[in-house]
Amino acid sequence: MKIFVMAAAALRSTNAFSTIQPSLRRNSLSLSSTAAATDSKYDYDMIVIGGGSGGVRAARISSGHGAKVVLLEGQLKHGAPNYSAIGGTCVNVGCVPKKLMVFAARYPGDIKEAAGYGWKGATAGEFDWKQFMEYKDTEITRLNNVYSDFVLAKAGVEVMEGLGKLNGKNSIEVAMAGGETKTITAENILIAVGGWPFKPDIPGIEHTITSNEIFYLKEQPKRMVVVGGGFIACEFASIMEGLGTDVTLMYRGDLFLRGFDMDMREHLRDEMTRNTKVDIQFNTNPTEIIKNDDGTLTVVTEAGDKVECDSVLYATGRGGKIENLNLESAGVETKGSFIPVDEYSKTNVDNIYAVGDVTDRIALTPVALMEGHSLADTLYGGMDRKSDHKLVASTVFTNPEIGTVGYTEDEAAEKFKNIAVYKSKFRAMKHSFPKSETYSMFKIIVDSATDKVVGVHVATDGAGEMIQGVGIAVKMGATKAQFDATIGIHPTSAEELVTMRSPAYTYKDGVKVE
Repeated sequence: MKIFVMAAAALRSTNAFSTIQPSLRRNSLSLSSTAAATDSKYDYDMIVIGGGSGGVRAARISSGHGAKVVLLEGQLKHGAPNYSAIGGTCVNVGCVPKKLMVFAARYPGDIKEAAGYGWKGATAGEFDWKQFMEYKDTEITRLNNVYSDFVLAKAGVEVMEGLGKLNGKNSIEVAMAGGETKTITAENILIAVGGWPFKPDIPGIEHTITSNEIFYLKEQPKRMVVVGGGFIACEFASIMEGLGTDVTLMYRGDLFLRGFDMDMREHLRDEMTRNTKVDIQFNTNPTEIIKNDDGTLTVVTEAGDKVECDSVLYATGRGGKIENLNLESAGVETKGSFIPVDEYSKTNVDNIYAVGDVTDRIALTPVALMEGHSLADTLYGGMDRKSDHKLVASTVFTNPEIGTVGYTEDEAAEKFKNIAVYKSKFRAMKHSFPKSETYSMFKIIVDSATDKVVGVHVATDGAGEMIQGVGIAVKMGATKAQFDATIGIHPTSAEELVTMRSPAYTYKDGVKVE
């Protein structure tokens, strides 16, 4: 079973612990041969704190290699107060329920074009929020059970429902869900607690929700203000507008999706402005949230403007969820709310590791899976597997979708100096026939010295499905000549990737040449 989130984040690397890698490799080889026989002075070979994507994968693979593993998770079923139950943010309050909402939100747009294909009188009908949430809850409960009863249990991983915190480098104190406390020990400890939404400290912030609570609202807000400019904010603005909510998107910067390719950012802005009713307000920052007597909210901005709504969703970043881990008892170093690690996911403490969002590398589910799997193979599988964060593909599930892999134009120009940029903007057949003003954009960035494709960015229907395949080619080091030699599939939008022959412009020594 594969559960992925496509989203976006800036690449980061940490080299501060490179000097301890040789000892890790030696330890990994010795551990792998004795994993089945736990050192008698410890209860387990590995304790995993956190049952999200990275923690579950590390636990399952480590157990498969013969290690005795226990996984701690605060709650095994989704919902308040922790929201992120077994399966992690992705399964419970992230990519999975969000993608279900994306599907639901796109039906009205499809039906709107039906008349252009001869379907008379087609309407979207009325969206039933409560029914959708009931169906969603049933599906997430099913996935919770799959993780507990199949993925982990069948792999031989013990699961404890409780919150763990360190008590030294080999000991974990567990506050069990039933109220009791117990202490367990292990030779290795993996921290995979994920992240938590950040909200600024402004008056009335307690009246707002985040990407946790939105999945448990009893009623659909008629009017919503979404605050933020990252992929989560853009996605929920698109989702809620598609479901019929009047949405205002406030972002303090000039343009959302900072860190993405500029053409994609501008294209999304233009498409949202042309084809949605989202009121996009850039350079706008709320300073106060007022709760009115009738239960509605008023958002007051720095400029003094006021926007009334029924709900305010903050999507202004996420921090590592480390506040209750007692990391100082083991001497684990932190940076802000995150835990720095080396390329083997090792902290500054020899036997303590961390994977996933809490490490502030790339906050994507498939990345956490890779990190957890690589660690398990290194510790208990007799392998030497570093985490690989190069050329990771991702998708923003807006309308249109944005799929991306590799370098942005600005990044490529800075790194490679001499590049060629290929671009194409057009109306896809699906939208052209019913005469919708909906456009796609495709972009390929090529390193002129090697002819390698170093970046591909697409904004179109199904961009996520498309970029996954393209990501394989880019990861393998495909050249533009090899793209050109590939026969296109006609008629598709994707064939544009293999038919762009002339660059829109080039860069020489890092300077754009029209």
